[in-house]
Amino acid sequence: MELALASAIGVLAAIGIYLLLRARSFDVILGMTFLSYATNLLIFAGGRLVTGKAPVLREGIDSDLGNYTDPLPQALVLTAIVIAFAMTAVSIVLAMRSRSDNHSDHVDAHEDDADSGPTDTASGREGDA
Repeated sequence: MELALASAIGVLAAIGIYLLLRARSFDVILGMTFLSYATNLLIFAGGRLVTGKAPVLREGIDSDLGNYTDPLPQALVLTAIVIAFAMTAVSIVLAMRSRSDNHSDHVDAHEDDADSGPTDTASGREGDA
């Protein structure tokens, strides 16, 4: 189980980093989402993978770590999911605004135009070279 979880975290992190390095806004947003998934799994795995054990104390059961699971990673992952959802929503709104203002979905708002005329590098003007 640990190998599968570690592999999933590695694949999600690799996909997220690859998409973050792309030049399109939507790819960057997807990359941030995949990285947040990988981070959530990493935090969750840090709290030991335990099935069938309660995260809260019960009467009649000894209060040691052998009978319970740690509730802190679960709370942190839940909080991270909410924060990642809000961050993704804000990023999408900013990307949509950037696209409408710049008529491009590139991160730096510059596209390589193949149809633009040659640029005079000495004066910085477009036109006949």
